[in-house]
Amino acid sequence: MYDWANSAVLTVIITAVFPIYYSSVAAEGMEPALATRRFTQATTICILIAAVISPLLGALADVRAIRKRLLAVFLFLGAGATGAMFFIERGDWILASVLFGLANIGATSSFVFYDSLLPHIASREEIDRVSTSGYAMGYIGGGLALTLVVLLLESPASFGLGEPAGDGGPSDTLPARISFVVVALWWVLFSIPLFRRVREPARTVEHDEASDAPAFRTALTRVGETFRELKRYRQALLLLIAFLAYNDGIGTIMRMAAIYGQELAIPRGTLIGAILAVQFIGVPCAFAFGALSGRFGPKRLILFALGVYVAISILAWRMESAWQFWVLAILVGVVQGGAQALSRSLFASMIPRHKSGEFFGLFAVLEKFAGALGPALFLLTEALTGSSRHAILSVVVFFVIGAYLLSKVDVEAGQRAAREADAGVRVL
Repeated sequence: MYDWANSAVLTVIITAVFPIYYSSVAAEGMEPALATRRFTQATTICILIAAVISPLLGALADVRAIRKRLLAVFLFLGAGATGAMFFIERGDWILASVLFGLANIGATSSFVFYDSLLPHIASREEIDRVSTSGYAMGYIGGGLALTLVVLLLESPASFGLGEPAGDGGPSDTLPARISFVVVALWWVLFSIPLFRRVREPARTVEHDEASDAPAFRTALTRVGETFRELKRYRQALLLLIAFLAYNDGIGTIMRMAAIYGQELAIPRGTLIGAILAVQFIGVPCAFAFGALSGRFGPKRLILFALGVYVAISILAWRMESAWQFWVLAILVGVVQGGAQALSRSLFASMIPRHKSGEFFGLFAVLEKFAGALGPALFLLTEALTGSSRHAILSVVVFFVIGAYLLSKVDVEAGQRAAREADAGVRVL
């Protein structure tokens, strides 16, 4: 259900509605390319901040067994920022950038602690199906939240708001601003089942650690040891580097799709409708990836998805009309959830369970740097060429490099190293 809850902000705020609101309202009066650049800068900065804090907080969550508590901190940070977007009016691009950044930090950092629960609640045999099922639930939740927001935007009178005045005043932006509050409430309310029903994993200590040692110092020590001993987990490390590359491309396409389409003058209804279609196409496809992983293995299925993403990038480069945006949305819906869910579960199967928070903090670092590098490359290419078309084509390089590195990962060796590391811990 946390996938369900969090997907509202990922779909409405990060992907579909807020980028358009930023470009057309918060950045009113700016050149479209400059608005895209400001939005990309905000995205890059907030992702780098999240990347810096993730490993230490992940280790601290392991040492003190406070994964759920830290998840709650970032949940309320992100939801608070999302709700405060109600106050963004025309020309408030600085306020919009700050609140968008805080919402991003809250959403992405909370996933460090959420993902770290995965190896504790699922056996190695079912971990792929549990992860892909979570993504499928996320698509349903995100799709329903986006549907509600679209209805609010297109028919505000049905919700008792009255018709917009059409004079550029606050009444014109009120439906969109209320939708941001709806997303914040959705995020908090549907997170309640996790906090009520999922147990915090037991606290564990390694053989050379004292149970009463200061938590912060132990967390720092663990992070340092893990970086020094990464060769012990070389297959998990190789997977991380591959993920850094190909998730860079996935994240860039997800984050830049709406504002890229806006720049190409594709109608707002088409942009939101196509992104909404991704959510519902993704539900059966995510379940399908989970079911097929038992037959083909998660690694092969991820490689297949990356091949589809190369085709998506090339088609986006040549995109001219609204129907082509629909084709791209369908292709993304087929592979996005499966690729990311199987990456999560494959990594979870190759790390020590007692260090899940720390390793998913490291996972988050590379995921965040991926999220920063992609938009940064997009920004640089757009600045050098003056064209977002060339910028979107540059994403192909991430999929190619990621696929090559992933093909070199020895999954069985990685899983064996994780089991050996877990054999030497004490449960308190």
